[in-house]
Amino acid sequence: MAVVRIAVVPGSFDPVTLGHLDVIRRAARLFDRLHVLVTHNPGKQSLLPADRRVALIEQVLSEAGVQGVQVDSWSQGLLVDYCRRVGAEVLVKGLRSPTDAAYETPMALVNRDLAGVETLFLVADPATSHVSSSLVRQVAALGGDIAPYVPAAVARALQAGAADG
Repeated sequence: MAVVRIAVVPGSFDPVTLGHLDVIRRAARLFDRLHVLVTHNPGKQSLLPADRRVALIEQVLSEAGVQGVQVDSWSQGLLVDYCRRVGAEVLVKGLRSPTDAAYETPMALVNRDLAGVETLFLVADPATSHVSSSLVRQVAALGGDIAPYVPAAVARALQAGAADG
């Protein structure tokens, strides 16, 4: 009986960027089942509600031809609780810089201690390593062009939101 390799790519994805899409696409090739998990960060003010972020990620993955990825949201309990629920033994995180590594490493160690969940770090593509969701939110709020940093569906959604505001 073959072992099914299941992983989770967690993040706020507020909004999902081309860098996120790159990490998700690469992780989907490494695992039999991949869950992209929109998480709630109480330390951040969200631009988009979680259900809208889930829908946008699903749309982006569909338009990019990325298949076999389950998109969900999680706002209660530990991330490793979600991993246990779906049978995932691996978290996948993208690293853009040494600062990201310093921030993510302690969490990776705690997740391993709490539940035996390992963290796989994928180094960001240099073409997108300077892009963060918070940077995209700032550029969008000030009326700048975010198209080079996000999938087309996200750019359309944020532009429509700006037109509504």
